Amino acid sequence: MTVVNTDRIEMAESDDTSTLDSLFERLAKMPVPEGYRVEIVDGAIHMSPQRHVHWQIIRRIVRALEDRFGMDVPVASDERIDFPGRLNGLCPDVAKLRDGAQQNAKGHWPHQDVEFVAEVISKDTAANDYGPKKTAYATAGVPVYLVVDPYLGRCHVYTQPKDGDYISDLTIAFGAEINLKGTVVDLTLTTDEFPRD
Repeated sequence: MTVVNTDRIEMAESDDTSTLDSLFERLAKMPVPEGYRVEIVDGAIHMSPQRHVHWQIIRRIVRALEDRFGMDVPVASDERIDFPGRLNGLCPDVAKLRDGAQQNAKGHWPHQDVEFVAEVISKDTAANDYGPKKTAYATAGVPVYLVVDPYLGRCHVYTQPKDGDYISDLTIAFGAEINLKGTVVDLTLTTDEFPRD
């Protein structure tokens, strides 16, 4: 005989936003170590340490966006954005928002306003960047998704989101330029100074 816990079923079928809010409120009360980033991917809580190499790459990407669009370019880093899918309260390393984007009543950016996401992988969470996060970004219609891998020294540029995946996948080695002309980002990103880990 199988015993079914109806409370768990109701919780699983409840509104994902309020469930995410509840989980993040609980996390805020926990002793999360300083220097760790916390996000919820497919309903699972992930904590990853911020590393110097990680930050140096993020800084270069944000700098390129500022050089192209000006200091007031709407960019978020490590801020919660709720994406489609089951319990995806993601905190992209870099998210460029469309001009005129505004936070909702809870102080979160709507995923519909995200034009570009860059993630710098960590060894422990790399599978998320290439798996459920990529699916969430494609499902949300994020036009350009960049994954930077400092361990292998290469980048993946995903464009043309369709049906929960990206049609185009371009791999570029560190040292080469990433041509994002013709996309909403409309810039060329140099990778020759991306540090390796």
